[in-house]
Amino acid sequence: MKKEILVRCLLGAPIGVALSTLITIIISFALGDGNYHAVVPQLTQDCGSEIWAVTLQTVCSLLYGAAWAGASAIWQMERWSLLQMTGLHLLICSAATFPVAYFMHWMHHSVSGVLLYFGIFLAIYAIIWLIQYAAVKRKIDAINRKMRESAAG
Repeated sequence: MKKEILVRCLLGAPIGVALSTLITIIISFALGDGNYHAVVPQLTQDCGSEIWAVTLQTVCSLLYGAAWAGASAIWQMERWSLLQMTGLHLLICSAATFPVAYFMHWMHHSVSGVLLYFGIFLAIYAIIWLIQYAAVKRKIDAINRKMRESAAG
């Protein structure tokens, strides 16, 4: 299991960077000023230069992607209930996401900013979880239907 988690982390790290880069491109297009905004201005100010800010954001995106990918191994725990797996996965992903979002200035540094961040995070998590649950349920129902048909025929 440890090797599986390591492999997932190593695969997830570059995916984290790719997603982070894609998000900055989307935000840059949305701002519509014709410039590429690699990081938020406050991070550039905190780091002293844009190159250090981009470097820090890239490292954090590597870690962020690795944590999410490594946490996906939780879904392989056959002896655990769905509630246990979901709870631990949510805890790990929240613990990986919040510090990155905070230090990269992807959220406002205020109580309302933190609450808004967690509200959005939990809403997105719930939507993705429900979509995945429905997809797995459909697959299981199809397998069960085929098994009943095989047993009857």
